[in-house]
This record gives sequence, C-alpha cells and structure tokens, in this order.
Amino acid sequence: MPDEHATVVVIGGGPAGASAARGYRAAGGTGRVVVLSADTAAPYFRPALSKEFLREEFDESDLPIEQQEFYDRCDVELCLDEPVEALRPGEHVVRTRSGRTFGYQRCILATGARPSSPLPGADRESVRTLRSLDSARTLRAMTERASKVAVVGAGFIGCEAAVSLARRGKTVTLTAPDVLPQQRRLGAVAGGRILGWLHEENIRTELSAKVDQIADGPELQLADGRTIDSEIVLLATGIRPRVELAADAGLATAEGRVLTDARMRSTAPDVYAAGDVALAHNATAGRPLLVEHWGEALTMGDLAGRNAAGDDRVWDNPPGFWTDLGGRALKYAAWGDGYDDARVHEHSDGAFTIWYASSGSCVGVLTYGADEDYERGIELISQGAALPSEAALQK
Repeated sequence: MPDEHATVVVIGGGPAGASAARGYRAAGGTGRVVVLSADTAAPYFRPALSKEFLREEFDESDLPIEQQEFYDRCDVELCLDEPVEALRPGEHVVRTRSGRTFGYQRCILATGARPSSPLPGADRESVRTLRSLDSARTLRAMTERASKVAVVGAGFIGCEAAVSLARRGKTVTLTAPDVLPQQRRLGAVAGGRILGWLHEENIRTELSAKVDQIADGPELQLADGRTIDSEIVLLATGIRPRVELAADAGLATAEGRVLTDARMRSTAPDVYAAGDVALAHNATAGRPLLVEHWGEALTMGDLAGRNAAGDDRVWDNPPGFWTDLGGRALKYAAWGDGYDDARVHEHSDGAFTIWYASSGSCVGVLTYGADEDYERGIELISQGAALPSEAALQK
C-alpha cells in the first residue's frame, strides 16, 4: 500500500509540470496536488539560461515560473530533489528514489529530456551542456575564467549561447555539420540570415564540419584533420527524452517518446504525458507531432492538468517557438513535416517573413520584425488554407 495519497501526482518540475499543476487548479480541480521534481530548484524559465542568465543580466531570482506564493495559494506541494524511480499504472502508484510512495487518481508525466552528448571525450570536465539551472550555473562560472569557447551545434540553443558568450567578450567558435544554421528546418534564406547575425557578433563559424572527438585541451578534432582549440566546449547537440520511466511502466512509446492522444492521455489508465517526453496527437494536424518547444510544453501541460480535473480539451494549435539572437527575435510556427515552397517577403528595416507551403497550402511561417505576419500565418496554418498570392502577401 502507498504511504501517501494524492488526487494528482505530477512527475517532473519543468515547464510542462508547472503548467499541469496550474491548469488543474484553473479548471477547478480541488484534490491534493503533488509535484515530484528531480531538480533542486523550483520550475524556472529555461529559455533564459542560454540568454539573459548566461550573459549575467539575470540572477536566479529572475528565473522562477511561479513564486512560492503561487504554490501556497493554490495548495500545490512541490517536492524538490525527489526523482521518481518507478511508476506502476496498474496499482496507481509511484515510488521515489528516497522511498516515498504515492497513490494517485491521475498522474501526469512531464519528465522532459536530457542533453544528447554522443561525442568521444564528452565526459571531460571542460566539456559542458546547457539544459538545467545547475548546468547553467557551472557554465557561467567556468566561462568567467576562460577566454576561448567552442560551441558544437548550430541549433537555437547553440546559436543563442554563442551570441551570449561573444557578448561577454569571449572568443567563440561555433561548429556544426550543417551547411547553414537551421537550414534543414528553415531553408537556405533563413540559415543565411542567421549566419550573418552570428558573424556580426564576431562569432567564428566552422560549418559542414564533423567533430570526431574532443581531446585534451579541450580540442575539437574534426573529421577532415583540422582542430579547434578552446578552453571550454559547450555541446548543444540535441536532446534525448527521459522516456525510461514510462517505458518501464509499459506505456506505448514511439520515436523515443510517450504516445498520447490529443487530450494528452497515454495508453495507461489515468496517466497523461506532456512536454518533451510526449509524442502527442494534434487534432488539427490529424497526426502525432514531434515538438521540443518551450511554448508547447506549457500548452501540453496545461491541457493535461485541465483534463485531469475533468475538462475535455484537445491540442489543436500549430506548434511554434521564439528565439532571440542578440536582440533579433525570430518567431516560427509550422506543422514540422517539411515544405516544397518557401517565399520570402522583405519588409523595411531588415524585417522579413518566410512563408512555407506544401502542395499550395500554408504549412509554416517564420518572421523577423513582422508580428502581424506571424499571427496571420498561424491562422492560415490552422485552416489548411492555400498560400496567398504574391500580391496578397505584399499587403
């Protein structure tokens, strides 16, 4: 028998977990809510870790998603440094590493993801990742004493961190196997703009370059025989969802994530999943969508919490994200299935919009300095509407 009982047990203290607790209360849920987090800090704004926090513009008091007053007012029990080691859906029980057991009526899995570090030598002390507040603290402290940093990976975390470090006066080299940053997702035009912004920040880029291993120094050894010297290496090479707990519990998984319906319900009775660990069905898209965006973690968590309280809401919006590269805010929304046409609309003052289409239908939009186009794009994507004519796009 479990030692304790709760109406809702949330496993994970990231954005999806915090949003789930908030959503449950917002939907009128009155039962006991327990959030079990492996983190040592209350849920915080992780996007700031690669930007304001790394640039030393934020301190830790600026990071929490909710202040303690929220947990007190909403009667949410936040248990930090309390990782869950077993989920038993058949018994409606979870067990933590410390030995506590909780019975539940509803369980919400929001276990998130860990950095992927596939390179030989990634375990060296001078090689870091950036995913948690603990890792951000360490990286910020280490870069106080370093002058040269190598960033591996040209995704948005890698680019954001590279800009932040360059603005702190570090000599930064960014390397990636891609021809241009984010070219596979956003296309050559967007990739070229991002590359130009990186160069404006005095970031050296080594693209179309495969890192074979990280040697003493640390030194990046490239496949073509060249080396990149540095004092610290930051790996921004993607993430791996923390799906082990769900898989061990017998929940259906696909593509390394927990399968859910559009209401965030997994294949286990009364177990929901949200955020990076979930492969959720999107009602408008009509298929599961793989997303790793902060905003969608909040949305999915809110839906899971509300539905656990008795609501009947579905995930139906086009997923999207924002990124900030040294004050240059890019906004993107798309179904994520690719495109066969990309049309660029230039605005004044360097602003631009890229419209993505597949078989004539709008499937994505990317904007810089064009918020009206971003909102319009979300509507077109949601409706499955045809991409407007060139003349209409110029209006």
